[in-house]
Amino acid sequence: MRIIEGTASGSGFKFAVIVSKYNSLVTDRLQAAALAALSAADVPAADITLVRVPGAFEIPAAALQAAASGRFHAIVCLGCVIRGATPHFDYIASAVAHGLMSAAADTGVPMAFGVLTTNTVEEALERSSDGASNKGWEAATTAVEMAVVRAGIASVPGP
Repeated sequence: MRIIEGTASGSGFKFAVIVSKYNSLVTDRLQAAALAALSAADVPAADITLVRVPGAFEIPAAALQAAASGRFHAIVCLGCVIRGATPHFDYIASAVAHGLMSAAADTGVPMAFGVLTTNTVEEALERSSDGASNKGWEAATTAVEMAVVRAGIASVPGP
């Protein structure tokens, strides 16, 4: 029996980190934690490409283009959508989630979902606080594990 699972080392893999500039008070913290997590996973800065997009809605298109380029083993997607008084939140949150799922399925490149969908700014700040519970850190470590899993699956000999 063959077992394939991710590891904590991302050495030898290339990552794109797509970050929304909207709600930068939160997304800057997600970005810092994701970059720290990739560094802790032995990913050199030269193997990381940071892409900053206007808002969360633009993350899936940038992630799809990055994945389709064939240059990256996994994509870290970071953003923050905070509920307001209108249904705008529901549309954006749903579009981003479905867009990233579709992009990952279409390209086969793992996309780690680090897009916060919160009711308040306080909830967003809590999920982007320092430490391993930061959702940017979690998304980056997920991307590392999935890059390793993807490589492991690709290395299984054919029949």
